[in-house]
Amino acid sequence: MIDVLVVDDDYRVAEINAKYVGKVPGFRVTARAHSAAQALAAVERGSVDLVLLDHYLPDQTGLDLVHRMREQGYGTDVIMITAASDVTTVQQAMRLGALHYLVKPFTFAALRTRLDSYAALRRTVDRVGGRGVTGQEQVDRIFGALRTSPAPSAPGLPSGHSEPTTDLICGVLHRADQPLSAHEVAARTGLSRSTAQRYLRHLEQAGRLRLSLRYGDTGRPEHRYAWVAP
Repeated sequence: MIDVLVVDDDYRVAEINAKYVGKVPGFRVTARAHSAAQALAAVERGSVDLVLLDHYLPDQTGLDLVHRMREQGYGTDVIMITAASDVTTVQQAMRLGALHYLVKPFTFAALRTRLDSYAALRRTVDRVGGRGVTGQEQVDRIFGALRTSPAPSAPGLPSGHSEPTTDLICGVLHRADQPLSAHEVAARTGLSRSTAQRYLRHLEQAGRLRLSLRYGDTGRPEHRYAWVAP
């Protein structure tokens, strides 16, 4: 089994990412961390093969954490999973040895593709590593193991929608004891109101939510959404 440390300052996102990892054969989440300090402590305790690392952490950036890990001699593999998509951050991640860089929001299929290629890399290294000396063919196999093809969009989701965000909204509504408005969903998830509205509209049309109207003093109805049990 490949032991994974999931690092994200958002507890809900970390939980979703951990559930995704648990769906991929050969991988298991052994720890979660919500700050750079917690993540470094988990690496120091051992039993971490791979870190799924967010860049925006409350005490340090994810890349600062990788730099500290390397300075202290930890060669733990890293896959960046972050909303940071500027070229400078991507280049720094490459220079520090990040094996993949996945931009939020993403689908489960996209994460699984990266995890599968990482597993293929480990298998390839294990096969050729015992020889001590490798030729160009073996080197090409090692580098080629990390290549991925574009992951397909998740079935049932329109363009621009992601599984983690969908799961996040569904979880909020499933736990709610009464229908919620788009404003309330946005507040509980940390999403913008327009993003929450877009996802709520799709989920209602897909039959996963029930729409009701509540009229206030202004006379304009407020759209409220409730979870529909499958």
